[in-house]
Amino acid sequence: MEDKELKKLVIFYSLEGNTKFIAEGIKDMTGAESLELKVEKDISPKGFMRYVWGGSQVIMGKKPELVSIDKNPEDYDVLFIGTPIWAGGYVPAINTFLHRVQIKGKKIGLFCCHAGGGSGKAFSMFKEKLKENTIIGEIEFKDPLKNDKTVAEKQLKEWIDSIMKV
Repeated sequence: MEDKELKKLVIFYSLEGNTKFIAEGIKDMTGAESLELKVEKDISPKGFMRYVWGGSQVIMGKKPELVSIDKNPEDYDVLFIGTPIWAGGYVPAINTFLHRVQIKGKKIGLFCCHAGGGSGKAFSMFKEKLKENTIIGEIEFKDPLKNDKTVAEKQLKEWIDSIMKV
């Protein structure tokens, strides 16, 4: 894949900043544009109840209202889609986005951040929802802001280098 000629977009949601940190790294390393998904009435990033509210929204398949989306994925060749992991899946903001926007015929890199439970079923959920696309890679990070950022940046660079050669 000729990296320089492809138009790239990073689509992500971040509650605590971990996914945003990785998304900004992808943007910097690839020259991509970015689309941060924001929920009109988001949960608090602090306190134990965020796990209860966030997890229950994932389990119930909630689709919260998003603040306006100002970029059309159809205008891009490569999409990077990122999410925190809640209750083993991708977050409700991503659920809303994937139900609202039809994505077909794209090359897609998937990334997620979690606190230690792994990617769970999130990548499988993505692959099912995005089956009319080519998944070029997937990567997960454990709390990159709490752990060594340079290690996460190195892993990210290696991943980007490997999938952009596909």
